[in-house]
Amino acid sequence: MYQYDVTIVGGGLVGGSLACALADTGLKVALIEAVSPQSHVQPSYDERVIALSLGSQRIFRAIGVWSEMVPEAEPILRVHVSDRGHCAFTRLDHAEEGVEALGYVIPARSIGSAIQIGLEYANNLEIFRPAQLLAHRVCGDGVDLSLRADGEMVDLRTRLLVAADGGHSGIREGLDLKVSEHDYGQDAVIATVTPDRPQRGVAFERFTDSGPLAMLPMTADRYSVVWTCRESETQELLSLDDDDFLGRLQARFGFRLGRLGQVSARRVYPLKFLLTRDSVQDRVVLIGNSAHTLHPVAGQGFNLGLRDVAGLADVLADCAVDGRDPGAPETLAGYSRWRTRDQKATAGLTDALVRLFTPDWTPLIMARAAGMLGVDLLPCARHRLARRFMGLGGRQPRLASGLSLGGGRHE
Repeated sequence: MYQYDVTIVGGGLVGGSLACALADTGLKVALIEAVSPQSHVQPSYDERVIALSLGSQRIFRAIGVWSEMVPEAEPILRVHVSDRGHCAFTRLDHAEEGVEALGYVIPARSIGSAIQIGLEYANNLEIFRPAQLLAHRVCGDGVDLSLRADGEMVDLRTRLLVAADGGHSGIREGLDLKVSEHDYGQDAVIATVTPDRPQRGVAFERFTDSGPLAMLPMTADRYSVVWTCRESETQELLSLDDDDFLGRLQARFGFRLGRLGQVSARRVYPLKFLLTRDSVQDRVVLIGNSAHTLHPVAGQGFNLGLRDVAGLADVLADCAVDGRDPGAPETLAGYSRWRTRDQKATAGLTDALVRLFTPDWTPLIMARAAGMLGVDLLPCARHRLARRFMGLGGRQPRLASGLSLGGGRHE
């Protein structure tokens, strides 16, 4: 039977990042992934772009994969938030925060490709791929796993099992955990456009009566569109030809970027909310979408998952230094104390934003306008909002500070 300190189920953006982060810890790690390494079949390496917070960029830099992403990363220098049809807005600027960028926009495929390169250099890692976890059972000081890898049955034993197998996590469902969950009745329509008056480094988030509309700057003067619409409107939007789609988008967004053109094929992602009540179980930890699936408003979902990675890697690195059990209750209790508050707060914030900005009710519109203008006028309020957007609030793990985990204990 194979023996490991940590076994990660799910080799997508979050699970792969954790495997890279643990490369210098001395822990023996296994990664179980259902699909082959080609990026065109990996579900999480899809057509989306991701708005990385500054904290997430520092995590990727610390684990040694950021340099592979740089060619396709566009810095977010300013953010403009507005409420469609009303005179309220809030603006954030990297210069005011004293940072090189508030974050970066990068295609998910580029992130996935960089992670795959990082995995190739991880000497402490064994990858089972393509492989499917069939069953797991906690037994005393470890977890016994049964999987099918390349058509053969394989038995593993690990001291800690990490579920990074996505929003439809088989591990979470097998544990029958309590979750807070609801559908938004919305879809995200994703596309890329090229405006004739691009504003380099400026990201826009515009709240509308059907949900938020984000315009994210990309390389080569392109913009990624994340258009939240009601489920009843989705098929109509998809049925439009390019010119009609651009016309509908132009009316929705306005002319801050001039005329929009050269639209790509459209993709659709249903939107839902899911938050696991307790993402830490006996020798099992759920991270990323396995633990929480968020609305894309404010771009917090993947960044929250990457903070899970950084926090768990920090705790496990200290275990390796001390020779302690990575799956012991006291180890996981430390991780839980660190991450539970952030998970609940971020999930609650994104859910509240959707509920606050979608209804078209006059008293609520006035309250939203007052709040947004208040933030824009108060430097301290802008600073707090920017820190949240950059993922720099609260206690920071070493990776989020740009430090590797090879230097010993974190005090």
